[in-house]
Amino acid sequence: MPLSWFACANCGFWQRHFAPPDCPVCTDVRNDLPEDGWRFLPEADVAATHDGAAREVAPGLWAFTTTPALGLGGTGWLIVRDGGNIAFEAAPYYSDAMLDQIEALGGIAFLAASHAHGYGALFQLQRRFDPAVVAIQRDDLQLTKAFRVTMPFDDTLELAPGYTLHHVGGHYEGQAALHDAPGRRLFCGDMFKIDQDPAGRSHAISSHKAFHKDIPLTHAELRRYRDAIAPLDFDAVLTPFEYAPEVDRAVTLAALDDGLARAPGVRKLAL
Repeated sequence: MPLSWFACANCGFWQRHFAPPDCPVCTDVRNDLPEDGWRFLPEADVAATHDGAAREVAPGLWAFTTTPALGLGGTGWLIVRDGGNIAFEAAPYYSDAMLDQIEALGGIAFLAASHAHGYGALFQLQRRFDPAVVAIQRDDLQLTKAFRVTMPFDDTLELAPGYTLHHVGGHYEGQAALHDAPGRRLFCGDMFKIDQDPAGRSHAISSHKAFHKDIPLTHAELRRYRDAIAPLDFDAVLTPFEYAPEVDRAVTLAALDDGLARAPGVRKLAL
């Protein structure tokens, strides 16, 4: 059997393999195992059954999503800027039309993701646009066999002036956040879960080690989050799933301070 790309039908994690024996994301405590056993989808099958869309959610900020939902159903973000576009996280799969849209917007010069739940079909973006920088924090390199990391980093990495990756850990050992200083945005990975209504309005914020099982973070992990983001200015956060212009630095620090003021446990803080 030739080496190819396969998506886990349960979580959407892509592997480049002959025949995946299991999914390292699903077997981890942070995700659930599939009730009906393993099923891995060859890329050709996904391409034949999935489409997607792109929308500009703010000036120069694009969101790419896949339909029908594949796995966890994340969002690929694209920051369109002079000096080279930045893609952070990836959609679960990109149709040719979606890739052509990215091409029309100027392609991708810098590519990164927070952690495995945000990788999506990152391999497609590397295959099509061959960005010079594909950045992942070193502690998560074991989860990147579907694509080639060209720039592993330790604590921080400036992708371009004003756009800096920060290692925050917590939810995943190698989780990283991207601070977009010019846009005053924090692409926070799964540092925070933002609950939103069907119209996309945010109404609660929380932090978890494992979302499905409501496993809380330790106080040391919450402090590390706080230490990383307290010096940063931002007026909005973006997870791999939500765009939350209502959630700024003050809101995120209040949520972390709430967690630090009590015994470890998951609590949704109303906005």
